[in-house]
This record gives sequence, C-alpha cells and structure tokens, in this order.
Amino acid sequence: MVPILLAGAIGLTQDQLIHLINADLFTCGIASLLQTIGFWKVGVRLPLLQGVTFTAVSPMIIIGVNAGGGVNGLLTIYGAVLVSGVVTFLLAPYFGKIVRFFPPVVTGTVITVIGFSLLPVAAGDALLRWDPKTHSYSASVLSTDAHGNWHLAAGGWRTLCLALGTILIIVIIQRLFRGFIQTIAVLLGLVIGTLVAWMIGDAHFDSVSSSGWVGVTTPFHFGMPKFALAAIISMVLVMLVTMVETCGDVFATGEIVGKRVDGEDVSRALRADGLATFIGGVFNSFPYTCFAENVGLVRLTKIKSRYVVATAAVFMIILGLLPKAGALVAGIPSSVLGGAGLAMFSTVAVVGIQTLGKVDFNDHRNGIIVATSLGLAMLVTAEPGVATLLPKDYQVFLGSGITIGSIAAFALYMVFFHVGTSRGAGVATTSSGAVIGLTQVNAMPKDDFVRTFGPLFQGNSWIIEDAYVQRPFKDTPDLRASFQEALFSASDEKQRSLIAGYPDLGSVEVADGEIGEASTRDRAAIMLSQLRDDEREELSTLTAAYREKFGFPLVTCVRDTSSVEQLVEQGRIRLNNSRQQELVTALLESAKIAGHRFDDLVADAEPLNDARSRVGTTS
Repeated sequence: MVPILLAGAIGLTQDQLIHLINADLFTCGIASLLQTIGFWKVGVRLPLLQGVTFTAVSPMIIIGVNAGGGVNGLLTIYGAVLVSGVVTFLLAPYFGKIVRFFPPVVTGTVITVIGFSLLPVAAGDALLRWDPKTHSYSASVLSTDAHGNWHLAAGGWRTLCLALGTILIIVIIQRLFRGFIQTIAVLLGLVIGTLVAWMIGDAHFDSVSSSGWVGVTTPFHFGMPKFALAAIISMVLVMLVTMVETCGDVFATGEIVGKRVDGEDVSRALRADGLATFIGGVFNSFPYTCFAENVGLVRLTKIKSRYVVATAAVFMIILGLLPKAGALVAGIPSSVLGGAGLAMFSTVAVVGIQTLGKVDFNDHRNGIIVATSLGLAMLVTAEPGVATLLPKDYQVFLGSGITIGSIAAFALYMVFFHVGTSRGAGVATTSSGAVIGLTQVNAMPKDDFVRTFGPLFQGNSWIIEDAYVQRPFKDTPDLRASFQEALFSASDEKQRSLIAGYPDLGSVEVADGEIGEASTRDRAAIMLSQLRDDEREELSTLTAAYREKFGFPLVTCVRDTSSVEQLVEQGRIRLNNSRQQELVTALLESAKIAGHRFDDLVADAEPLNDARSRVGTTS
C-alpha cells in the first residue's frame, strides 16, 4: 500500500510503481526473515511481519515533493532511508536499555494512535475511483459542489459498496468458518472483493500482460541515492518514532503469544529494523518496522508461530521476483484495499485499547498522557492542513499523527513520572483533607498505614498489617489486591474474627452511626438508618435467626442490593446454606464491602477522575 500511496503523490509511472511493489515484496521477505529467524543479535524471533512503516509515508511524500518529485524525489528519499537505517542499527542497544520508560500507558497509546491514524488512509483509498485518462486511481468519488453540499460522483455508490462489501466478506468469513479459512479471512476478502470488482469492470489488470515473468530488483535500480541533510534529519527523526512503534508492536505481540519481552528483545528487534531499512534503501524500498497490522492479524487468527511468518516471508521474496505478481497487486482496486485496510487498522487500535486496559487511570497523570497524545494525533490526522502552517523543515517531523502522538506520549510520560517529584496517584485523604498519593503510601510508617486503611474492614487491623508488608505498591490496583490477598490467605481463626466483628444489620449501633463513617456510607445505599418499624422488626428477626443458626452475624454488602426487601429475601435464602458455605460467603461479602470502601477513599482523593468515571458509566 505504501508504494501505491507514494507513487501517486510524487508522480511515478505505472511501470515504476510495479517495480516498487516488487522491490517492497522482495525486501519485506528479507526483513521478515531477519526479524523472525534472526542471527547474532538481530531479530526478536516473534511472529512479526516486517513492513514499510506508515509513519514515514507523509515525511517521504514531503521529501520527494520538495526534491522535485519523480525519480529525483525518490533518490533523495533513498539517501535519507540509508542513513536512518544505519542510525537505527547503532542506537538499538542503547534504546533497549531505556525500555522501562515505555510502560503500557506509552505503548498502548502509541498502538492506539497507529490504528486510529491509519484509518483515514484506508478510508481515502476506499473512496478512490479509476481515472481512465491517467490509468490510475486518482480521484475521490466523494466531493462537494459550489454550495458545499457533499455528493457522490458517477459510479460512486459502486465504489463505496466494494469497500463496505470487502469488510462484510471478512466479517462473514470470521463468523461462519473456523481453522485455516478463518485465518485467511483478510486475504479472502481481498481476493473475493477484487473478483467482484473485475466482473463489474472496476478492476484493471492491463499491465499484467505486458510485465515479465521473472525480474530481479537490482541495487539502486533508479540511480545512486542523493543525500540531503534536511531529508536525512527528518528521516532519522521518523525512525526514532518508529522505534517507539516497534516497542509497542513487540510488547503487544509478546503479550499475545505469551512471551515476556525485556530490553534485550527490544534491542534485537530494533537492530532488525535498522538493517532492514538499510537493505530497503539499497534495494529500492523504504523504512521497515514490525508491521503494526500483523499485530492485529496474530490476534485475529490466533496463529502464534514465528515459522509461519518466516514461511510467508519466503513467499514474499519469490513474489518479489515476479513482475507479473507486482502488476497483479497494482491492479487490486483501491476501494477493495481500503475496505481491507479499515478492518486491519481497526484491529490494531483494539490491541492498543486492550494494552491501555492495564493502565491505572485512577492516577490522573495517565489519563492526561493518553488524552493529550490522542488529541494531538487526531488533530493532525483529521486536519492535515495544520502541518502546512509550520516551516517546511518541521512539516516532515510534525505532519504525521503517528509521529506527533508517539512523541507526545513519551514526552508526557517523562514529564509526569520522571521529571521533578510527584505524589503519584491519589488513594486517600488525611483528616485535614490533604491528598495522600501512592508514593506517600509506600513510604508510610506502619501505624499511619493501618490508621489510613483500617476502616476498610470492620474493627480488624490485622488485614491492613498483613497488606503493609507487600509494599511497594506499583499502582492503585496493586494496593487493592494486597488487601484481598491478606484477607483470603489468612488463617481460619483470623477470618472468623473478622466476620464476628461486623454488626447485625439494622442494629441500634448501625442506626446511631456508632460504627464509623464507612459503615454510614454502606447503609446509605438502601437507607438502613431510616427503616420503618415493620422493616426494622423484619430485619431484626432475620439477623437473630441467622446468628442463632450459624453463630456469627449476617454479613452482606448492602451496596450490591437495591432495597431492604431484596436484602431480606437474600438473607432468607442464605439461611438454608451450610455453616461452611456461609463462612465462605461472609468472607466474599466482606471483600466486596472493603472494595466499595476503597473506591470511596480513591474517589475522595481524586474527585475529578471519579466524576469522569461516573459519567462514563451512566452515559
């Protein structure tokens, strides 16, 4: 897809485009073998298909146009590609040592930005139509008239239906088939979509018959590369951002296949990127990276073997030696390519969203990082003209949503987490109302820790004391989990003492608020402090019968019930259980109560985040 986009933008001929496609296939195969099989310290050995990075598309177009377009522009691009490949290879081991600066909040944001930023590219392809004068897909079927009203050109509905039909085919195959057929749903979508387009006259393969059967892409086919300082700097900056993309892709793929990725793995992946990019510059191709789309494909197909990808790489090398194959690819309708791209790029975005699911958004800093990075990336993606307001030297660097979004995610993470001091995520407040951050919690003396979190469990401090030894806590969920682990790993004697410490529901001390503010919040869920006389009597009868049978109070998380009637009904059902089952149930209910109380502490410390989350769950 990159050769097609670039060729159209800088004015290359159809024959030159076919050669670019063959060169891209050939070099993709070599690059993928470097990444999946590897040698020495090159290649991460994961099922990662290498491909031309879409981060470089906009910068390469700008470099090519500024150099005069055509072959001259292409040679200037290749000069920048060669140097950037060497720089990437040399920086790889040092970049691996700073992998700790790329946590899920950064990698997840980068992957999400990649997916979202590429969607307009696919959407644009989906709307391109064949121009018989230029023998290329060069005009959008969607345009506006003099009054600003949108309309479709002649044949526009057919083009749009081809794109949407391709997506539909992919979805149907995924739904109806299993095994091998399901794994090649995207490929089948392309093939079937192209066949349909050919039958209705929207697929054009005129250049296939005139192309040779065998052809080798020779080094520097278009001429010796030209080295322009501005272009080189721009491409090096692009590759630095691509290194961030690669980190995200490697981490995402490692997670999918169940491999723990460390700094050395990242270094090996980046060396493969650097070497592949250099080879690309020699063999008439472009900068390479771990293909973000393949991350989605691995997840979609559940094929996790790197040898499958290596086999695909061999096929690509063979196809790269067949000019007719390049001509055939060049003949795939743009609308079909766009439809398949929409499906693939959306899958990449989903991987990023799932990575962000590991982020502690109780920490407001993470929310700011993700929101700001996505906002900046979408600004450039939705309104490309913004980049033209910048000086030409900066347009290459800041004209891509992927570039600016990736840089913003990393820079903001460094600012919020590694520059100066920070209290960390707010998890509680002091009696004076001061916010206690996670950093302060980790540094707390034991007595202060017990005093702060003691109200989570009714009248029992041993759980808090046991949780204290699990410091340091890496985030708010880790702190929450420490209390749960302390509760469920305790001895039977301790667990029974905890259960015995809860008051009877509807008792006088509950009604008078003598058992603490936390319990007051609990009972407010169904207004236990405002019971009618008949409700109080009914609840009192139930709790007395329960205590008489089991020897401990009825422990129930009242916040998970909707009314006193439901509370009583559930209690009567529990009267039919065995004592052992009720001991287990009481522990689970006490954990639920503590969970709600913990949420209260966090909400008091981070009221803005709490308000946002409530809006999100009610809208």
